[in-house]
Amino acid sequence: MSNATQSMASKRIDSLLDANSFVEIGGSVTARSTDFNLTANDTPSDGVITGYGVIDGNLVYVYSQDVSVMNGTVGEMHAKKISNLYDLAMKTGAPVIGLLDCAGIRLQEATDALNAFGEIYLKQTMASGVIPQITGIFGTCGGGLAMIPALTDFTFMADEKAKLFVNSPNALAGNTKEKCDTSSAQYQSEETGLIDGVGSEADILAQMRALVSILPANNEDDMSYDECTDDLNRVCPDLANCAGDTAIALSRIADNQAFFEVKAAYGKDVVTGFIKLNGTTVGCVANRNEIYVDGEKVEAFDGTISARGANKAAELVNFCDAFSIPVLTLTNVTGFKASKCSEKYMAKAIGSLTYAFANATVPKVNVIVGKAYGSAYVAMNSKAIGADMVYAWPTAEVGMMDAAMAAKIMYPDAAAGEQKEKAAEYAALQSSVASAARRGYVDTIIEAADTRKYVIGAFEMLFTKREDRPSKKHGTV
Repeated sequence: MSNATQSMASKRIDSLLDANSFVEIGGSVTARSTDFNLTANDTPSDGVITGYGVIDGNLVYVYSQDVSVMNGTVGEMHAKKISNLYDLAMKTGAPVIGLLDCAGIRLQEATDALNAFGEIYLKQTMASGVIPQITGIFGTCGGGLAMIPALTDFTFMADEKAKLFVNSPNALAGNTKEKCDTSSAQYQSEETGLIDGVGSEADILAQMRALVSILPANNEDDMSYDECTDDLNRVCPDLANCAGDTAIALSRIADNQAFFEVKAAYGKDVVTGFIKLNGTTVGCVANRNEIYVDGEKVEAFDGTISARGANKAAELVNFCDAFSIPVLTLTNVTGFKASKCSEKYMAKAIGSLTYAFANATVPKVNVIVGKAYGSAYVAMNSKAIGADMVYAWPTAEVGMMDAAMAAKIMYPDAAAGEQKEKAAEYAALQSSVASAARRGYVDTIIEAADTRKYVIGAFEMLFTKREDRPSKKHGTV
């Protein structure tokens, strides 16, 4: 094996961690199986480098698969090294980062390898909600190995060489890799919702570094905040123009205008990610009607929420609740996406979203930046399902539906002029933000430019929030 290939696993670790911070654990471990003349093969570190280091001063545990050793296949000792790393991470309360590049399970070790593989799944399950788990895929990640990123919190894929699949594209009836490469980073990021970021190796390593710097080290970490160098009362004069593309709006609100978006290519009608507000990490969910790149509109949506968007949002809220990260929502939604494909999953997806918001006990703040219609509005962190504070811009609309449509339904036989009058009356009495505020569904009507300071103030007020839930093992939604 060449020195260049041999060093790839360790090179990735060096690129990920702060310089000279990595300490290897279990470097002398080799495979112990003797079946099929396996002892004749040199298996340094049994194909995976494990250890710990720091990212921006934050302790992390890392394992990196070495494709130069038996194609990076997972054997008994390979898996046990990863399991042992999880044990250390749980004891010390620090994230685990896996860098995957593997041909799958080691056939020569059969049931020993299978059992050890299952032990990794168990460790991941026990760690879920206790420490952040992050995966980077740089080569092949197929079959049973695909469960590892599925059991982690965030997954990134190299756009050229990475492959992720349970069944390979050619194993799918009627399909070939050339026809539809279901293992590609593009497919996995756009269609499955499993991938949080795509890019070159350097890009995704940088994304993982940035994410670790944002997240708390564990579910009891109360130090996940930095000194704020931005003006807490900073006015955002152009924020009203960002109601369509809320990814831009969130960046305007954030400390130093930094927004870390996750799953950007999936369920694009919803934006999810993290910002800092007064130095504290905040999870964000926002409806999106438009996407702008370099000032040009590149994509538009109809103002509804899709099943994919709902699932994406629910996953982010559940993560935030597990790690005591406050949640901010920007609401601008007119209903649910209406299509045959979406309808198959819509009720379940919206149920999951509603449950996630209602079940979360972290501080929850909602800002209505546009339209808030029907059950879709209720599901988007409304006061009804537990939002602690709800703000609305003066131009916001809160109600069952568009006033003109409501008038047509209530007065189907009326003349056009009368319907117009009834629509105006309905808008004033039922759909205006002032009407919602009078009923207590909106706490304060704020100018769009002042959103940052109001939201920061709300989260400061809610910092010591405590909320009990009925005693139970766990919910079932």
